[in-house]
Amino acid sequence: MQKPRDGHSRPGDARERPDADYPRLFGQRNRRPVITGSRRELRADFYVAVLEAPWWAFFCGLAAFFGLINLVFTGLYLVESHGLSNVRPGSFTDAFFFSVQTFTTLGYGQVTPITIYTNTVATLEAFAGVMNIALAAGLVFARVSRPRARVLFSGPAVITPYEGVPTLMFRLANQRGNQIMEAEINVSLARQHVTREGLVMRRFDTLKLIRNKTPLFALSWTVMHPIDENSPLHGANRASLAEQQAEIVVLVSGTDETYGAKIYARHSYIPHDVHWNKRFADILSLGADGRRILDLRRFHDVVEPGTEIGT
Repeated sequence: MQKPRDGHSRPGDARERPDADYPRLFGQRNRRPVITGSRRELRADFYVAVLEAPWWAFFCGLAAFFGLINLVFTGLYLVESHGLSNVRPGSFTDAFFFSVQTFTTLGYGQVTPITIYTNTVATLEAFAGVMNIALAAGLVFARVSRPRARVLFSGPAVITPYEGVPTLMFRLANQRGNQIMEAEINVSLARQHVTREGLVMRRFDTLKLIRNKTPLFALSWTVMHPIDENSPLHGANRASLAEQQAEIVVLVSGTDETYGAKIYARHSYIPHDVHWNKRFADILSLGADGRRILDLRRFHDVVEPGTEIGT
């Protein structure tokens, strides 16, 4: 774990946290819950996986499919050793490159099918090649055209007095440099609740915010929830929240001014992410030309009360 600088602290690795022995429900894209016994459509799940895969995995998958489908048709061409002209009988290399030319509709013309069987296989492969180009182009367009929010959430959250009331605070920043219009945020407390009958259920309580909407979200936004007598966090501490397997769930939505489309972002905080009696370090300043400067290098830093006022 990275050592904190003097007067500052950072969130540690979850493996080093004594109260982080339960999995998060939200905030981790690559650690989704395992669903068993469900008859979900494989097609829909595969499409979502393709859209959410990183670009390197996406192109590796396309290349693997391209190679696999050509190997299949190469084997079909080799079934009839004299079905292709200007090809050495039984030559895997010649049959493979003819398959590539047919699949991609290149058609150099040096090799041609000469029997009914190979013409039929070439026809099927040409159709598969056209469909592959259409599907690949559609998937690339879907990935490129889909707007993604680049909202940065502070690693820690803090509880510090604000207007004389203990207040839960965390902050977020728009990393794109453009504006998110009509931004709205919803914060809930998810925790285990035991009913009078002894039934354990997951309960969601809405945390009322001082400001949950902003017409323009361009730089940073400090979200504040006053912990008064009506707050679900009233009287709670780190130990009690950990015992309830509590998780603060944050959902953000808005309209990206560049794409003109709705975007979403999510994050969550577990008890160890919350720092009592701390403030966020200042990250906003004015440059020599009068423009505002957002310093993300200190975005996750918290300081002792009275050291500096958070932004």
